[in-house]
Amino acid sequence: MSVRVAVIGAGAAGLCAVRHLASRPSTFSVQAFEQSPGVGGTWVYTEKTGTDIYGLPIHSSMYKNLKTNLPKEVMAFPDFPFDKQLPSFIKHQDVLQYLEKYATHFNLLQHIKFETQVIKVQPIHCPKEQSPTGQDQKWEVTSAPVLDSKKSVTEEYDAVIVCNGHYAVPLIPKVPGLETFSGEIIHSHTYRAPEDFKNQTVLCLGAAASGQDISIDLSSEAKMVYLCHNKSLIQSPLPPNVQQKPGIQSVSGSTVTLNNGEEISADCLLFCTGYHFRFPFLTESCHLHIEEERLTPLYKHLIHTEFPTLSFIGICKTICPFPQFHVQILLVLAALDGSFQLPSKEEMDADTEADYQKRLSEGLPKRHAHTMGNRQWAYNDEIARLAGCELIQKSVKNLYDAVHETRVKNLVGYKRVNYEMVNECSYSEAC
Repeated sequence: MSVRVAVIGAGAAGLCAVRHLASRPSTFSVQAFEQSPGVGGTWVYTEKTGTDIYGLPIHSSMYKNLKTNLPKEVMAFPDFPFDKQLPSFIKHQDVLQYLEKYATHFNLLQHIKFETQVIKVQPIHCPKEQSPTGQDQKWEVTSAPVLDSKKSVTEEYDAVIVCNGHYAVPLIPKVPGLETFSGEIIHSHTYRAPEDFKNQTVLCLGAAASGQDISIDLSSEAKMVYLCHNKSLIQSPLPPNVQQKPGIQSVSGSTVTLNNGEEISADCLLFCTGYHFRFPFLTESCHLHIEEERLTPLYKHLIHTEFPTLSFIGICKTICPFPQFHVQILLVLAALDGSFQLPSKEEMDADTEADYQKRLSEGLPKRHAHTMGNRQWAYNDEIARLAGCELIQKSVKNLYDAVHETRVKNLVGYKRVNYEMVNECSYSEAC
């Protein structure tokens, strides 16, 4: 009796899930659901903002000039390299083409229902002896064509893997007086091209990867870009019309008061402040809790501890994503086929709480419960060992870390360097 699995989303994580499920037809049967007409998820660029042709919120956060901030040599799924002819730092179109080739190579399209939205997911009780996973619940998944929500269909699955991404619902912090701002207020989710801000003064709040990249992109057309943040000052040289400033204290009309009391007049406020997790299709009976961008109860940021046949790929932040998706999915499959015996719910919850408390003790705010950074490498190795699969090659970590060191010193020019992998542990700069 095969394990029937529903996969929600056909971006990078969803495609990877379908690829590994479909490769084992004697153990799993898979059905994926994607509300857009093609694969790629957030990598599908559109000039549109707001809603798409179906009246649904635009999913993608791509902008016109985006290039990856990681080299393709570390971005690839372990079993499917990028085209070697491409430079290391590639355009968003190249990543989308890579995912389309991945789907074609592994013959995944036959398993995906496109233009289909998942409306509801809820657990239903079943005797363990009737479940191929050995769990006492199955899942009712209700879906419908995006063009006709009245034609909904409810089907039963043994497991659900959620791969709907977390770069689609903008997070805009509360700022006193923001509603009085006389200029334009946007989030990086709807930023598309620097030409839209020609000769404007733009105040960009947030200096993580998106804030840094978009500020530099804006500098080609904007009169002045103020990159406002509360972190340590960026040490890299910046374009002459990009200046670092403290975070925002309040807003009044066109005037923005910074945390140091300085006042700046701006035409646009651009928030590069991250995203909310959203799973509108999960019913309350799924018992997923979201508080300050922390999802519980998830074992290893991945598997629901009350309902172990419900899992979430790609929750972790500040990571090298595709390789991590690969090992996460293999652990989920190992848990579903029984080759990995999950600990008890109590043990899994204790493990999750210990990880969370360690973060808090190191001074991280609650909202960074799933942030990885340097933690990702030990995490990836642990996930791979639990799954019984090959570890991600050390060369991926070594190059990732080297690029990070180069980036902080040369934000404007670090993407001009090309790399190549030499062996499992090392890399070199390419000619």
